[in-house]
Amino acid sequence: MTYSSNDQAGAFSARPLMPPDREAAQRVKRLRELGLGQAREGEFDEFARRVAMEAQELVGLPGTPVAFVNLVGDDQFICGVYTPPAAAELVGGVLGARVPLDAGYCPHVVVRRKALILDDVLDYPRFAGNPIVDKLMVRSYAGAPLTDRTGTVLGTICVVDSEPRPWGRAGLDLLKRRAVDLADLIHRREGLPS
Repeated sequence: MTYSSNDQAGAFSARPLMPPDREAAQRVKRLRELGLGQAREGEFDEFARRVAMEAQELVGLPGTPVAFVNLVGDDQFICGVYTPPAAAELVGGVLGARVPLDAGYCPHVVVRRKALILDDVLDYPRFAGNPIVDKLMVRSYAGAPLTDRTGTVLGTICVVDSEPRPWGRAGLDLLKRRAVDLADLIHRREGLPS
């Protein structure tokens, strides 16, 4: 996307970055059926913390990255987050629980139904220059779709860091595994076997 320096978080250019979201109505319906996307979930905060710790160990980071469980409905709802103390003020000052659909990278993961690894977002002109990402000083992103038992992509599990990071195949595999684990947790909450 092309942004001018005075763009606000909700005011983005009209140039679309992703294909139309043909599954939006089904996703919103499914999130409502599951009772998700209305309140932060302590269980998902803890899940995000564990993912952040695993990502830190995997890449050998000096500090823990930020990790999100992000549901995508009418907007993005951050229902679980782990923010290390060093980034807490910045993240808290930029992100609320709800984020516009045209901010960040998670909607791309959801619409494409495929994981997205950006070791350095500046290497990808299509993804560089996103106001929310810029305000958070995100330089690397790794996210995987959260797909439930019905085949509906509900959102993502992702990690971000303020420095370029070589997430690589191992990072991709980690996030895909954790997305399956989170889907299993949601299934158990429905009273279904995983």
